[in-house]
Amino acid sequence: MIRTTKIWITVFLISLGSFAQEFSPQVKAFIVVDTNSIAITNVTLIDGTGGEVKEGQTIILNNGIVQDVGNAVSVVLPRNSLIINGTGKTVIPGLVMLHEHLFYSKPFENWFSVDQMTFTFPRLYLAGGVTTMRTGGSIQPQTDLNVKKWIDEGKMTGPKMDVTGPFIEREGYDIPELGFIEGTAEVAEMVNYWADKGVTSFKVYNHITKDDLRICVAEAHKRGLKVTGHLCSLTYAEASNLGIDNLEHGFMASSDFVADKMEDLCDPFKGRKSLIELESDDPKMEVLMDLLIKNNTTITTTPVVFEPYTGYEVVPGGGFSALIPQLQEDLQNKYNRSINNDSTAIALYKKDLEWTKRFYDKGGKLVAGTDPTGAGRTVAGYANQRTLEILVESGFSIPEAIKIATLNGAVFLKRQKEIGSIEKGKKADLILIDGDLREDIKNIRKMEVIFKDGVGFDSKKLFESVQGKVGLY
Repeated sequence: MIRTTKIWITVFLISLGSFAQEFSPQVKAFIVVDTNSIAITNVTLIDGTGGEVKEGQTIILNNGIVQDVGNAVSVVLPRNSLIINGTGKTVIPGLVMLHEHLFYSKPFENWFSVDQMTFTFPRLYLAGGVTTMRTGGSIQPQTDLNVKKWIDEGKMTGPKMDVTGPFIEREGYDIPELGFIEGTAEVAEMVNYWADKGVTSFKVYNHITKDDLRICVAEAHKRGLKVTGHLCSLTYAEASNLGIDNLEHGFMASSDFVADKMEDLCDPFKGRKSLIELESDDPKMEVLMDLLIKNNTTITTTPVVFEPYTGYEVVPGGGFSALIPQLQEDLQNKYNRSINNDSTAIALYKKDLEWTKRFYDKGGKLVAGTDPTGAGRTVAGYANQRTLEILVESGFSIPEAIKIATLNGAVFLKRQKEIGSIEKGKKADLILIDGDLREDIKNIRKMEVIFKDGVGFDSKKLFESVQGKVGLY
């Protein structure tokens, strides 16, 4: 249906005039709607607020803003607006995802390594419906800042970006792309240097100390910026009590239940073992959840990066063909070796989803991300769509899942007055989907047009443009 839509969209663009922002020829190649006034009529709407699904809705976009939204019989269509018939289609807000990267993992022998995907990943994120993203730590922060700037200027294709600084970490894991601090004295210097450069948050990693985090939080908060963490040496409770804003990976990175936990020391094997052995209904987990809620600590769920092998896709979300052939071969071989050998991973994966849902139901602040690292199975764009599927499959209602991946992220970024839901006066960031998510949540993969600030991008064409290139660019 999108191909038919494009034919009459093109005709209207000639007479209606284009949107105010200037775009490079490389960006224009993916734009299918670029006009001031747009009306999407008779569409099913999930607005991101968590409210009920609404049928027969009309959405008016004007100069990149949602001018009106409501029942199709009561909304007045502006004269000379481009009309898109939304019958049989669904509109949701543009995704606001909070654990993304412009790099991708490429392990070698016993080494864990990552490569920057400067060109493929911004396109893939937008193709997958992400209109705003926060990088969850950078290995090339200046590259990320430049990409953000060039996207904002219309020179590159991608989502709006909030850039996190380089990982704040002490040596412990042999990851060659990471920088390591030698002492707490370096933390304040890092925070202030990169804040001056334009990053909007900071990420602490596995081997930091309590003093490292204490200084990081104090310096970031002085500037109105936030701190997140993928932890191991510190427990969730310790970090939450020190004022960290955000904890990554659901409860998968929690070392709170290691019986002989040593202060400021990371033992990832004991951490994982403690979570495997912890009963899903253990009261100690309830105590931890209550503490996080009391301290207003946000949890980011990243289920895709932990998705097991048995019974699941090689690349969650269907992005296998996006990879270069060598990576396809490597991943397929690893997948084949792991089938029916990951029962422990399956059990922990399901338990973490149960804990995450319980945390949310108790009133915890929950946002979503993908983390395209791990074994290399997590690919930008495809993984974002798959995240929504997982949330629904694990017991969240469709409106709840959409809200977690949209408005909740906007609230965390303090941008909820502009983005995150489809409401009058907000930015026209929304996704037109061919189908009804209530019939099958996997219809989320049928995105047609991604509107960012009212400009519509062709999802399929964006995906196609980087097929076979992830791993190189």
